[in-house]
Formats: sequence, C-alpha cells, structure tokens
Amino acid sequence: MVDEIERQLKATGERPLRREGVEFGKWVLLDYGHFVVHLFDEETRELYDLERLWANAPRVEIPETSPATGP
Repeated sequence: MVDEIERQLKATGERPLRREGVEFGKWVLLDYGHFVVHLFDEETRELYDLERLWANAPRVEIPETSPATGP
C-alpha cells in the first residue's frame, strides 16, 4: 500500500517530506507537509484510535478517480 500511495502521489508531483515506520509495518506515516497519510495494521489502528482523537476535525472528501488514477 505504501508503494502504491507513493507511486500515485509522485505522479502528481507530491513527494513525502518524511517516511516513518515502513521497516516495521505496524504504523506507517507519510508526511507530505500539507497532509499526512497513516497506514496501520488492525491492532495498531484500534489501539491509537486516531478517528476518535480527530473526531472534530473537518473531513475532506477525496474522489475515487483523480488525475493520478484516471477515470
């Protein structure tokens, strides 16, 4: 998943400023500066419950198709 996210974002000119956790695979963080991507295994996601911590944050809808993925 990390490789695919990076591949598609690179196609749009986005490159991560930081990558953390790739070697462990339980929680990967890709920091693009103006947004952050978190990838968790199920156990780690339940433990940290970021959805609860960010429950009041505005949600941004991302369309299923984008310039990176095409129609």
